[in-house]
Amino acid sequence: MIIIPKLTNYGGYFEPEETQIKIKQLEEIMTKPNFWDDKKYSEKIISEANMLRKSIDDVNSVKNKIESNIEILGMLKHEENDNEIKKDIENDLINIIKQYEQLEISMLLNKPHDKMGAILELHSGAGGTEACDWALMLYRMYERWCNSKNYKLEVIDIQDGDEAGIKSASIMIKGINAYGYLKNEKGVHRLVRISPFDSNSRRHTSFASVDVMPLFDNDNIDIEINSNDLRIDVYRSSGNGGQGVNTTDSAVRITHIPTKTVVTCQNERSQIKNKEKAMEVLKNKLFNLELQKREQELKNIKGDTMDVNFGSQIRSYVMHPYSMVKDHRTNTETSNVAKVLDGDIDLFINDNLKRS
Repeated sequence: MIIIPKLTNYGGYFEPEETQIKIKQLEEIMTKPNFWDDKKYSEKIISEANMLRKSIDDVNSVKNKIESNIEILGMLKHEENDNEIKKDIENDLINIIKQYEQLEISMLLNKPHDKMGAILELHSGAGGTEACDWALMLYRMYERWCNSKNYKLEVIDIQDGDEAGIKSASIMIKGINAYGYLKNEKGVHRLVRISPFDSNSRRHTSFASVDVMPLFDNDNIDIEINSNDLRIDVYRSSGNGGQGVNTTDSAVRITHIPTKTVVTCQNERSQIKNKEKAMEVLKNKLFNLELQKREQELKNIKGDTMDVNFGSQIRSYVMHPYSMVKDHRTNTETSNVAKVLDGDIDLFINDNLKRS
């Protein structure tokens, strides 16, 4: 019964009438003869239309289920053998609550860049092989989470550890709300476990950092890059690859000298393609830096102080002497470490969205 009055407010949040108008406008664009002339533009229009349709369908689905169950409950007043039907309604209610909670989360993704894709970067901390292995575990965790959301994951650059794991990785994640979900993953992640690399089976603590930034559409990035400000180096790819990947100087490293921003790409066989992908990532990074600079200037004008959390520990993954994953910002925790490392991180993502 608590759900119904809360659900009536959803029309205001989703603005169904305006959303339907927007969908019709997009559908009109999609029917134009030259719609597919620009594939990138057409895919963007289709993606936006599908997102708007889904927002309406999700709300209507919950409302219809509630109305149907209310109608059945009204009829049950006149029935004697209704225990089985009541049980079905109770089970259905569990699913309705889950759908409703997901709607609540989707409403929180209302910040300027939340709908965008994301660039996620992983860096192992101090600790050599232990830290590199932990960075690889995090990489797999986010990879499986992306798969569960049907997000497209593209590895831009990955640096293997000397003995095991990875030193760093740069990943492009494409999909609606990817940045909105992942933005609070930014920070230091801590692992405590019995080391598989220690012959004495001692307990080790490892650290790895996660950085997340919006994946802007290059067509919408209003920033100019002076070629004189760039240093471009080419070198031989170091990762596993197909024929020719490790035998030619196809990997590209671009350094933006004024900001000391470095981007590497070695995923493609072609040096030209690696350079194009690296430039795309560089534009995103520089644009993101510019946005951060503007936000900081506004805060300085208002007299606000920026709460800098870079380098702070946001979450601990403890595998010994007990099992627990705990987010230190929300105090959300679970004892099922294996499930979390297998990509089930929505519990932490959702609670951080509710907090922000």
